[in-house]
Amino acid sequence: MSFELAQSEGSDYGTALTKSLLYFEAQRSGKLPPNQRVQWRGDSALKDGGEAGIDLTGGYYDAGDNVKFGFPMAFTISMLSWSVEELRDKLELKKELSNALDAIRWGTDYLIKAHPLPDVLYGEVGDGGSDHSCWERPEDMTTPRAVYKIDGQHPGADLAGETAAAFAAASLAFARTDSNYSALLLTHAKQLYDFARIHPGLYQDSIPVVKKFYSSSGYQDELLWAAAWLHRATGDKVYLDYLGSSGDSGGVRTQFSWDDKYVGAQVLVAKLVFEGKVGDTGPWAQYKSHAEEFMCRCIQQAAINFKLTPGGLLWFQPWNDLQYTLNAAFVATVYAESLIDISADLQCRRGPQSPDKLLKLAQSQVDYILGANPNSMSYMVGYGSKYPTQVHHRGASIISIKKDPKPVSCQQGYDEWYKKNAPNPNVLDGAVVGGPDAKDYYVDRRSNFQMAEPATINAAPLVGLLANFA
Repeated sequence: MSFELAQSEGSDYGTALTKSLLYFEAQRSGKLPPNQRVQWRGDSALKDGGEAGIDLTGGYYDAGDNVKFGFPMAFTISMLSWSVEELRDKLELKKELSNALDAIRWGTDYLIKAHPLPDVLYGEVGDGGSDHSCWERPEDMTTPRAVYKIDGQHPGADLAGETAAAFAAASLAFARTDSNYSALLLTHAKQLYDFARIHPGLYQDSIPVVKKFYSSSGYQDELLWAAAWLHRATGDKVYLDYLGSSGDSGGVRTQFSWDDKYVGAQVLVAKLVFEGKVGDTGPWAQYKSHAEEFMCRCIQQAAINFKLTPGGLLWFQPWNDLQYTLNAAFVATVYAESLIDISADLQCRRGPQSPDKLLKLAQSQVDYILGANPNSMSYMVGYGSKYPTQVHHRGASIISIKKDPKPVSCQQGYDEWYKKNAPNPNVLDGAVVGGPDAKDYYVDRRSNFQMAEPATINAAPLVGLLANFA
């Protein structure tokens, strides 16, 4: 970023950045590499895909369970890649660029396997229902590892579009260090984008088991998000034409999340306006004005603002709020940088606002999460002197297989570990939990999954934010 802010007292962003990338290693599925740093984890799910005659080992467990959900996994990779694309130099300066690229590659290597044909994409491994009835380490897993896919007869334009965006964004992340891999990712991105365009439909209609966990509210946002990333990666006019002619820039959104990518697409298009690659009229002006209104709501300068807790946290909803907070803070940071580059202000209802207000807002959210809050508690596990110790996470809450290799059975895990009112035996360094409620109240209990479950979608935008403020 071209604008610096003084580090707030008490936050060590460099340490937090290192931990945030360590967390992704704790979420790894499959055969762990020799340079694995999170030592309490072992190999797991080594036969994934076997029943369908395909190798689907690898990838990430998305949260505290042992299912591999393709939709949030792809969004995680998109956001990690965006962090690298925007903040490569700062990640390099903190000696974390290679770890960030490793985190992306662990996801993209899996997504490549999950996309064996242009119009076939595996979107889930494992079943949430049976998985959630057990409390087992991933290394001991006894639950079914069924695989679920979309194809020409069973479409899912949202899943295909998001995965196309992930591949396109990742191709940019690897463009300077591994041009062959970058080109391979771009090929997958283009194929999946075409698949999504030709075969519209919601992926949960083709993969009904996902409905209770990651149901999609629509696919138009993913198509725009994918087109924006593909245009950024290729410069091809076909993607720009789609963005300009879709007739749907999303309006003003109430969140930016794994389910709603409109704000991401709006910010990427606004960057094109700022760079003079498109005009500031018609649909392009619309994307930009919708992005601006979202930013104005974040900094409390709009007619209708986003809610702040008494302690100053942007608060969107009771379930895993911090993912929404961090996504908003990340896009605010990116938008601020774009404004600074052209010496412009943010245009809000209450008058022009300096871009440093967006940066201060983003930094305040990061500081809140790292402990500058009414509970004086860090919501990043392993950071600071006080943080959640009973994280809702199977692997972290059961003794490491390295310390006690005896299998922990399905129900035994619930009886002996889940219900135990004691800190988890393994510290899930860098994990960001769901976070406090609208009044800054937090209950550190394993059973409190609404607040105490971390997810890869929480940590991904934080990587870029920490790189910026470090």
